[in-house]
Amino acid sequence: MDGQELLAERFEGQRGQLRGVAFRLLGSLSDADDAVQETWLRLSRSDADGIENLTAWLRTVVSRICLDMLRSAASRHEEAAGDELPDQTRESGGEGVPEDEVVLADSVGRALLVVLDALGPAERVAFVLHDLFAVPFTEIAPIVERTPVTTKKLASRARHKVRGTPRVAAPELAEHRRVVEAFLAAARSGDLAALLTVLAPDVVRTADLSALPAGRAAEIRGARAVAEETVLLRRNARYAQAALVDGTVGVVVAPRGHLRLALRITVEAGRVAAYEVIADRVRLRTLEVAVLAGAPGAE
Repeated sequence: MDGQELLAERFEGQRGQLRGVAFRLLGSLSDADDAVQETWLRLSRSDADGIENLTAWLRTVVSRICLDMLRSAASRHEEAAGDELPDQTRESGGEGVPEDEVVLADSVGRALLVVLDALGPAERVAFVLHDLFAVPFTEIAPIVERTPVTTKKLASRARHKVRGTPRVAAPELAEHRRVVEAFLAAARSGDLAALLTVLAPDVVRTADLSALPAGRAAEIRGARAVAEETVLLRRNARYAQAALVDGTVGVVVAPRGHLRLALRITVEAGRVAAYEVIADRVRLRTLEVAVLAGAPGAE
């Protein structure tokens, strides 16, 4: 085995972690794979014998590549909020997002990806590297071109955004979360009986018209009508996760990790009393979305 083959073998041993870092930084598996490939090209052209810590070197290089991609991606984010949801068949593979990206997004947490997508590039890099991969600030600082102290402040500011500020007490928040997650589970499975159990008899669903198929009403009332519509539109639930939405437990729908819909949910007496589906781009941008405690990225 010659030197280049040995170097390639060592790189392949690091590929999984590099891909994980890049995906959390970029929120797109195809972009992450591009960043990892560019990292390999830079390694193959470098004096590898002079690299003392290959793991740290590769992580630094892939992070710098991702930071450059984030800084030049403002136009990419213009289509992120409020676009039409992809068909379930497309998200499952074939011409759409590969299944491994769907699985990876679920494992990372769609709510976390939504919050990360709203962070500035340097904030995102500082938070992901330190909080998710335990990289010391002294190593992150040169990547984001800040001092270690300033880099620590970037990560702290990002952490506050990720965790959010609940507007209700912890016991009430936990109860609301239980109800919302039961609603989501029933929606994903299309279980009409379970939905009727979790919905209040006089529940009201309101929605931006852009969130609905043509001809559906912006407001419907009653558990049966709301449950039946939820079953019909349950494909959205595959991309959904409970999250903190404006300080209370709601839902984000985020295929590819980009926010498409948000649900503001009112819980009363252990049931969903009302929920509002927000799809308008301007309204989505004004929402404060955060990750619930215990979810990926929250701790």
